[in-house]
Amino acid sequence: MTARGWFLFSLMGVIWGVPYLMIKVAVDEVSPPVVVFTRCALGALLLLPFALRQGGLPGAVRAHWRPLLAFAVLEIIVPWFTLTDAERHLSSSTAGLLIAGVPIVGVVVARVLGDTEHLGARRLTGLALGLGGVTVLTLPHLTGGDARSLAEVFTTVLGYATAPLIAARRLKDVPSLHLTAACLTLAAVVYAPVAIVARPSAVPSPSALAALAGLGVLCTAVAFVAFLELIKEAGPTRATVITYVNPAVAVAAGALFLDERLTPTVLAAFALILAGSVLATAAGGPRRSTRPVPWSTRQTSRADGRVESP
Repeated sequence: MTARGWFLFSLMGVIWGVPYLMIKVAVDEVSPPVVVFTRCALGALLLLPFALRQGGLPGAVRAHWRPLLAFAVLEIIVPWFTLTDAERHLSSSTAGLLIAGVPIVGVVVARVLGDTEHLGARRLTGLALGLGGVTVLTLPHLTGGDARSLAEVFTTVLGYATAPLIAARRLKDVPSLHLTAACLTLAAVVYAPVAIVARPSAVPSPSALAALAGLGVLCTAVAFVAFLELIKEAGPTRATVITYVNPAVAVAAGALFLDERLTPTVLAAFALILAGSVLATAAGGPRRSTRPVPWSTRQTSRADGRVESP
């Protein structure tokens, strides 16, 4: 990965590790639809003027409206509500750890959608380890009546694993700013009626307002532009590897700011999920070329981040 790719990767690893903390703070005082609407509306208000000034936004939407709609539904409209609602009952660190399963599910989804890359023993072992980690983490909650929250997090994981594939295959020609602004605007419009009905009866506390502002500005407007650039730079599978770093940030933030306990079960689950995700998404060894490749052709890259030769 290039230096630019590593910068985007590091940025996203941190930025998308803190939303779990902010969601947990906000949802204690504000309903999930209002949290999602505020997050989308703030992001859209910040990015839409720049997208319109750049030009070409209406044409890009008309030309790619079907995959754009699918991306918005799978990446924002459904997952952000299910994750926010789940955090009413799950700790922020648990939610962050469960989201670490995104790369594992991404490998499976890619296979279903026609990816012919061979799954060797290493990647299959990774899938098994990751599944074991998720099982260790979720079984205690199943006995506590949190099956709905766990199902909501799995829905979030499925959306997060599928949306980058759509972006890489069907939306790679759409500027990141256009795609982000259009999707956030659509999501805000969808949630506006529900948010009006579910609005809080009193002004939320300063901490809740700060959490909502952080979600909209940092974790949405800035993060989405960076994430879409990362997909173009490194490919959809490698881009989801940021979820290796996200849980560590989420667990640390939960322990520091919300006094969430770092139990041996949580640490063991994190280790299994992390190891499984790394193995499950590991790329195969490089192919050896039998003839030299002209420098000019080395610059042509595929959407998945690998260099193509003629």
